[in-house]
Amino acid sequence: MTDTSADLVILGGGSGGYAAAFRAAELGLSVTLIEKDKLGGTCLHRGCIPTKALLHAAEVADETRDAEAVGVKAVFEGIDIAGVNKYKDGIIARLYKGLQGLAKAHKVNLVEGAGTFVGGTTVEVDGTRYTGKNVILATGSYSRTLPGLELGGRIIASEQALTLDYVPKKVVVLGGGVIGVEFASVWASFGVDVTIVEALPRLVPNEDEFASKQLERAFRRRKIAFKTGVKFTGAKQDDNGVSVSLESGETIEADLLLVAVGRGPNSAGHGYEEAGVKIERGFVLTDERLRTNLPNVYAVGDIVPGLQLAHRGFQQGIFVAEEIAGLSPRVIDESGIPRVTYSHPEVASVGLTESQAKDKYGSDVTTFTYDLGGNGKSQILKTSGGVKLVKAPDGPVVGVHMVGDRVGELIGEAQLIYSWEAFPEDVAPLIHAHPTQTEALGEAFLALAGKPLHVHS
Repeated sequence: MTDTSADLVILGGGSGGYAAAFRAAELGLSVTLIEKDKLGGTCLHRGCIPTKALLHAAEVADETRDAEAVGVKAVFEGIDIAGVNKYKDGIIARLYKGLQGLAKAHKVNLVEGAGTFVGGTTVEVDGTRYTGKNVILATGSYSRTLPGLELGGRIIASEQALTLDYVPKKVVVLGGGVIGVEFASVWASFGVDVTIVEALPRLVPNEDEFASKQLERAFRRRKIAFKTGVKFTGAKQDDNGVSVSLESGETIEADLLLVAVGRGPNSAGHGYEEAGVKIERGFVLTDERLRTNLPNVYAVGDIVPGLQLAHRGFQQGIFVAEEIAGLSPRVIDESGIPRVTYSHPEVASVGLTESQAKDKYGSDVTTFTYDLGGNGKSQILKTSGGVKLVKAPDGPVVGVHMVGDRVGELIGEAQLIYSWEAFPEDVAPLIHAHPTQTEALGEAFLALAGKPLHVHS
């Protein structure tokens, strides 16, 4: 059995793994990166990128349908799903090629194969052992299902939804979180009859209640059906379709059932528990510096408890690389991680919800909501929604919540405001270009600072 050594061995080449590899290489460390599939992981190949490509195609479909409303003559003739998939796959291929080039440029030793953590700081791949001075576990996540609900046939997860070669007529989406809402939005734009089933009382239940209400209102206008506060009890499928049963006694017939009940940590089968890594509910436990209970063994990304977002894993990868290199980077503030749901309309947020802020600071939390009806660019885009600010008592703004088309592009400024621990008076003097949607943030802060302008009392 051969033995190969490096300063850093990384198991998993998704957003967290490759970010750690590239940053460590920049800092002069020798790096071995092990990936059983393709560099880029779920986000690039089966998650963020292909989903957002579909969402853009859906946006173009909606714009074409509504072109006459802005004086443009256009005819919507339908969805060419082969063309949509070609567009989507082309984006993935270009980004994948770019990542491969970056790995080569950074002189990262890329090993293809399924790795097993065998203890210490060693990972084994097909009989070859790769030992690092440090190891990073970054094996990502998988699509969950419910007990007794087997994926297959007409019962699919997001990975299968991304590769469909036809547009179904009717779909039930099980789960009203980010994944479920995004696919429901795509399919509705493609002309599909969609029903979302969510056991919790509202859609996107992890967001502020304001955002849920705004999204639900928009989905009603788009004729996207949703049933909240109702539990799924079973599904039966045959050659003609799938029958979905609810606890209420209702049965919904559809062509497909998309199971979008979240993602689970991909920690099993990699030797973690056998090697002594502390695991809880499948997640690898770490401290705030992402160290596991084993010396010189770190974990990043979806296998670490918290938000399962590609950009979180990416930043964690950079953090750990710098930690190993002795740079003592600042601990990542989990509440400061931006969150975006890329539906139509979008939902974007950073920091605490109003409920979380009251739990932390008490009932004297101040909030202000600015309606996008007063924003010129939003009216040009024919979108509605709003910006909600959550302010701590005698303190800074601790939460920013936005709903509306393209508000995901505003999250950068919102994150800076949150991380800056800015008071309304700090942001109010900043000049926002006109007409832009960033003005909505500016107007909200002007109002919260006591000088509202484009705000109706």
